[in-house]
Parts: sequence; C-alpha cells; structure tokens
Amino acid sequence: MSGRHQPVRVLSIPGAHSYTQRIRATGRPGIRPEVVHLPDPPVPGGAPGQWWPPPALDPSWVRDHADEVDVVHLHFGFDASTPAALTAWVDALRQAGIPLVLTVHDVVNPHFVDQREHLDRLDVLVPAADALVTLTEGAADDIERRWGRRPDVVAHPHVAPAELVGSRAERRDDRFVVGLHLKGLRANVVAAPVVSALVAAASDLPGAQVTVHVHPEVLSEGHVRTDLTLARLLDEGDGVGPLRVVRHDRHSDDELWRYLQGLDVSVMPYAFGTHSGWIEACHDLGTAALAPTTGRWVEQQRSLTYDWPTEGEPDVDQIATALADAHRDRPRWQADRADRERQQREVADWHERLYVRLGAAS
Repeated sequence: MSGRHQPVRVLSIPGAHSYTQRIRATGRPGIRPEVVHLPDPPVPGGAPGQWWPPPALDPSWVRDHADEVDVVHLHFGFDASTPAALTAWVDALRQAGIPLVLTVHDVVNPHFVDQREHLDRLDVLVPAADALVTLTEGAADDIERRWGRRPDVVAHPHVAPAELVGSRAERRDDRFVVGLHLKGLRANVVAAPVVSALVAAASDLPGAQVTVHVHPEVLSEGHVRTDLTLARLLDEGDGVGPLRVVRHDRHSDDELWRYLQGLDVSVMPYAFGTHSGWIEACHDLGTAALAPTTGRWVEQQRSLTYDWPTEGEPDVDQIATALADAHRDRPRWQADRADRERQQREVADWHERLYVRLGAAS
C-alpha cells in the first residue's frame, strides 16, 4: 500500500450483505467522510450484485488491488477456502500492509454438521486478525478459550427496517399462530422432531395453529438436504389438527416481515450454531421467539427457550411448557424504534472509529 489515504477505504467481505450494510456509519451532510466503503469486486461470470465466491479472498486480488484498499473486514464467504488458501491470503494482506478485521459470527457454523474444517479456517483467521469482533459475551468466551484472544463484543443491530421496528401488528385474541420457518433445511435444522413436538403441544391449546414454511425443493428426492421423514410428516399432517404447511420459494424482505408480524411465536429449530439475525428480527417486530439453548442467540434477545439434550431430539416437554406459557401470556417483547436507531448509530460509529485507527496505523 502506497502511503496513507483519507478517507480510509474499507473493503467488507461481503459488502452487500444486510449485516455489513447495517454497521456502516451514514456520514454527515457537507462533512467529508472519514471512511468510505468499497463495493464487492465483481465475480467473474457472476450476475450483477453477486458477491460469492469473494474475489478479494484470492491473494492475487490483494496484490493487484493493494493500493486501492486500506482495511479489510471479513465477515462471511470463506467457507469454501482451505486453511492453506486463507494462510496465503493473510500473508498477502500483511505484505501489502492492509490490516484485517474479523467478525466471528459463527464459532459453531450452522452450515456444517462436522465443524472441524470450519475451526481449521478460524485457526488461521483468528490469530491473524488485527482486530477481532463478535456479537455476544458467550461467543467471546468461546473464542478466548480456544485461541487465547478476547474479541470486542459489539451487539447485533436491528434487522427489520427502522420504520417497522416497534410497530404493532394486529393479532386476533382467538388465534395463536406458531411459525416454524424451515427455509432450505440448513445443516443445523433438525425439523421433524420439532414439528411433531409443536403439533402435540398446540393440539392442547385453544385456537392454536402451527404453520410450517418450507422451500419446496427440499421436500423432493435428490436435493442435498432432502428429509423424507419430514416430507411424509408434512404431507400427511397438513390440514390435520393444528398443522398447516406452506411451500414457497424464498421470501422477499417485505414478505418476510409480514410473515413474522403475523406470528405469536416463531420457533428456531436449531440443533447447533452461534448467532442469529432471526431472533433480532423477531425482537424488532414484537414476535416472541422460542429458541433452543444450543447457541449464543439466547444472549442476543429475550426469548422463550428449550433445551436440546441430544443432536437429534429436542426437549419436547420444555417446548410444550413454553408454548403454553406464551398462549397464556401473549408476550410482546418488542424493540423500541428510537432505542434500536440509537444502537445502530453506536455500532456504526464504533466500527468507523476502528477503521480510522487501523487505517492511520497502516
């Protein structure tokens, strides 16, 4: 890197992700910004706006563009990189004099049942980072135990649009809607036993309905995440008792917010993982989350909880108790818009100060 620059040029990997967009300071009109955020480099052969796989994770990209970047902040997108490739990448950053910020969103990665390769990648990245960030104190404890480094803990900002945070959706007193959003059956989603537990619990609650949303391709044979037991359970149970199944492609953001606003409880069927934007969205929109104690998401926001004693079976009694409590109390643990906007500004300003400090020292 040739000399120092103002403003500091930050490349987030990825730059277009909703989280990385949210933690950016918006600047002040008429005042020269201290930080500018670079767009994702175009992916060769990729569609406009595609950021994966990130070209900037290639050491040759770092060498070719070293004079255009002052700080790199890695969040996601390195799951396909080998530890050797990441070692070469961090070496290229060091040689170019570009500081690396790493936010450890996932100590336990929700996309992999076997965590060994993920941890091997973090074994390269965590020691190499010039600044280390995570979202909860529990995750910071996990990182410190394994790598001997204590990250800064910076809370997850709001997920739903600010204009929806704190807004009150009308809900009928005679209905109690429990939502289970399976999407594409990520590796940490163990769905069938959760569906069975919810249906059994809801059958005893007046007006209760369990709505399961799922992407249709994962219920067909041949898909990488096909679960035939789940497919049979949903096909045979749809419309019987409290169960309703909705098969659809990925929601748009607006569709997702409306869906969450229509629920009394949203259930997170995660056998393992670390942090969650889902629980933040529930908090924003006033939907009670029923979250397992298998990750650090229970530290992010207040929620109903249940244990997962084994990898394959949740505690069905705790699920039943949590739903009964929610049916009785109808909790609305909802964020205040002004508080969330203030938090977002604080998070963004914290990151901006970090980038300026690292940029000045490089």
